[in-house]
Amino acid sequence: MSRPVLVLIAALLALYWPMPASAQRTLSFAAHEVPEQGVLAIAVADGLPATGAFAAIDARTGGALRRAAGAEGFKGRKDGSLDLRGFGGYERLLVLGIGKDALSARDLQDVGGRVAQAAAKSRAARFELLWDGNEADAASHLAFGAALGQYRFDKYRSRGTEDDADPQPGKGELVIRTPAGAAAAAAYAAQWKPVAEAVAFARDLSTEPANALWPEEFVARVREQARGLPVRIEVLDVPAMQRLGMGGILAVGQGSVRPPRLLLVRYDGGHAGDAPLAFVGKGITFDSGGISIKPGANMWQMKGDMSGAASTVAAVLGMAGRRAPVNAVAVAALAENMPSGSAARPGDVIRTASGKTFEIMSTDAEGRMVLTDALWYVQRQDKPRLVIDVATLTGSIVGALGSDFAGLFARDDALAAQLLASGEASGERLWRMPLLDEYGKRLKSPIADLRNGGGSPGAGAGAYFIGEWVDRTLPWAHLDIAGKDWNDSGSPTVPEGASGYGVRLLDRLVRDHYE
Repeated sequence: MSRPVLVLIAALLALYWPMPASAQRTLSFAAHEVPEQGVLAIAVADGLPATGAFAAIDARTGGALRRAAGAEGFKGRKDGSLDLRGFGGYERLLVLGIGKDALSARDLQDVGGRVAQAAAKSRAARFELLWDGNEADAASHLAFGAALGQYRFDKYRSRGTEDDADPQPGKGELVIRTPAGAAAAAAYAAQWKPVAEAVAFARDLSTEPANALWPEEFVARVREQARGLPVRIEVLDVPAMQRLGMGGILAVGQGSVRPPRLLLVRYDGGHAGDAPLAFVGKGITFDSGGISIKPGANMWQMKGDMSGAASTVAAVLGMAGRRAPVNAVAVAALAENMPSGSAARPGDVIRTASGKTFEIMSTDAEGRMVLTDALWYVQRQDKPRLVIDVATLTGSIVGALGSDFAGLFARDDALAAQLLASGEASGERLWRMPLLDEYGKRLKSPIADLRNGGGSPGAGAGAYFIGEWVDRTLPWAHLDIAGKDWNDSGSPTVPEGASGYGVRLLDRLVRDHYE
C-alpha cells in the first residue's frame, strides 16, 4: 500500500477519534465552509478583517456583525471576545480576538482551549470552530489546545438529580472546520493526540483521592493506559527492594499498610543501544508527613504528591503513542507516607541501595528519600544519557516562585538552557535557581553521610540532597513543581484542578533537542 494512501486512511480515522473518558466532547475535523446555523466560534485579528469568516458572516447579515462589534467595543484584540446569542440565524456566535501578531503554537493552543471551555459549558450537541488558516500544523495545535482545555474530572459526581432527557453540558462534538482538512486530522492524530491523552492521564492520576489510588493501584492504572503501546514495564515490590537494599523508599512506605512500589516504563523508539533519557518522578500517593505530621489545613491536597511520577510516566507514554524516535525511561518512586507504630522516625539512619546513608531530620522530607533509590536504580540498570527528576518537593519553592514557575536546579548549563527553552515553548515555564556546594555543608550529619533536611534554603537544600545520588559526570536537573501541580485559577489549556505539569515540558524537550 502506498504512503499517500496510508496517510489518507490515518486522516480519515482521525476525523472521528474519541479522547479518553476525561475529555467531554469528541474532537473532529471538517471541510472549511461557513455554516448558516448552529453554534459557531470564529477567530478574528485586530482590526476586524475584510476577508475570511468574519467578513462572510458580516456580509450575510447586512453588516450587523460589524455593528454589533462596534457597539460592544470589540476590535479583535488578543483575548477579547464577543458572544452573541440568537444572532444572524445562529443559536450562538462566539467571536474571539487573536490580536495582530503572528500566532505561535502556544497561541493557537490557547484559542482552541478558549473555544473548548466555552463548549464545555454549552448544551449544544455540536459546537464548531471555523478557522481560516490553511496550515495543517496550525489546525492540529487548535485541536491540541481544545483537548487540553476541555478536560474535567467528574467521575465521582452524582447525576441523580439531573433530568436525563436534557442534553448535558459539554457532551457531543467539537468540530474544527479548516481548509487543511484531512491533513490537519492526520497531524493531530499522529503528533498531538497522544500528548493530549498523556496530559489527561497525568491529571486523572493526580486528581484521584488517596482511597482510590495507592502504589499498587498506580501501577495497575499505568499498565492499563500502556495497553497497546510499545513500552516495557518493570515493577519492583517490597521483597525485590529489600534484596537491593533500597532503604530510602522502604523507610517512607513502612508506616502504611499499602506497600511501596518502584515502577519503570521503558520506551525504545530510537536506535538500538542508544542510552535513554531518564525521567524520575516522586510518587507519594498520600503524604501525611509521617511521624512529622503535617497540619490538618489543606492536607487533602497531599493526594497530589505523586504528580511528579504521574507526569514522568505519562510523558513517556505520550512519546510512545506518537512513536517519537528516542529511547526513554520513566521511573515512579511510589509510596504512601503515613504515621503508625511501624513508621520511620526522626533521628533514624537509613542506608540506601547505593550504600550512602542519611539521617532523618523530618519524615515529611520524604520525596527526596524515595528518589535516592529510584535514581540509583535507573543509573545502574539503564546507563542513561541524562537524568531529570520531577517532584512536588518543597513549600519553599512556592514561596520563592508562587504558581508562575516551577523551580529548575541543574549542574549542567546546557541541559538547563534546553529545559528553559522548552518551558517557554510548551507554556510550562521554569525559573533557574542556584545550586551551591555550600548547601551540602548545611546538611552534614554527625552520624551519617547526610541529613535529609534542616538546611537552607529549603528548595536548594532538597535539590542538593537529591543530586548526591546522581553521578556528577551525568547531565542532571531537578524540577521542583510544588507550585505548579494544581491550578486554582484556570487558563485556556489548564482548567482548575490538577495541571499535569511536566508532560508538555518533557515532550517539548524531546521534540526540540533529542529527536
